[in-house]
Amino acid sequence: MAVFALVFLAPIAYSLWISLFRTQLVGGTAFVGLQNYQRALEDPQFWSALGRVTVFLAVQVPIMLGIALLVALAIDSGRLFGRDFFRISIFLPYAVPAVVATLMWGFMYGTRFGLVGNINDAFGVSLPNPLSPDLVLAAIGNIVTWEFVGYNMLIFYSALRTVPTSLYEAAEIDGAGQWRVITAIKLPAIRGALVVAGIFSIIGSFQLFNEPSILQSLAPNAITTYFTPNLYAFSLSFSGQQYNYSATVALLMGVLTMVIAYVVQLRGMRKEA
Repeated sequence: MAVFALVFLAPIAYSLWISLFRTQLVGGTAFVGLQNYQRALEDPQFWSALGRVTVFLAVQVPIMLGIALLVALAIDSGRLFGRDFFRISIFLPYAVPAVVATLMWGFMYGTRFGLVGNINDAFGVSLPNPLSPDLVLAAIGNIVTWEFVGYNMLIFYSALRTVPTSLYEAAEIDGAGQWRVITAIKLPAIRGALVVAGIFSIIGSFQLFNEPSILQSLAPNAITTYFTPNLYAFSLSFSGQQYNYSATVALLMGVLTMVIAYVVQLRGMRKEA
């Protein structure tokens, strides 16, 4: 409890405290109550960042979880040749540090020095720039999907391995096909794992920071200082010296993430019941 209070509760309490103040050139630090929160709710840059990660969540998370589920079902089916090899290979990107993965993909995305540029030169084509303002969010989504498909696959596969074999035997006796086994036995059995993976993915989406932060130097015109809420809070604090407002943005995002994750958990538990 002491460690929990020190590393979790104390930073939250301190952030809440400093969010109630504002440091001004004239007058120094003054108590402003909830004015920072009002400012955040009226801040177009904050809403732009929030809308961007919401779109990211709505598109990237279903694709990532869908791929992970398909891979887990394929490996669990027992009909995939080289099952152990595929399981390890797909999980391997998760072992790559996020910074290394982002740098690797960032250089491959390069149109002058990377893989995209090499393809353009070799085949005489002009592929779109993945780091352009219109495509950079999709490029980041590709990196995150590559990183975490294996992680979610392992969650689903572990849940599938706990399904009693007697259910499969009963389904085989009843003449159920593979699709019927998946929809009637496997998916209901791993509903809890699906909910857990969904919650983790939602939290990760709203906390998106590493990938845009690292790619910002490669795509300064596409990734702004308020590209995501976390990047916005970081920029406010370390570049703009607006610690009070930065704490406000961070707290708002923390509360929003907790509420959405809790709603998803309730809906998942209700369906499971």
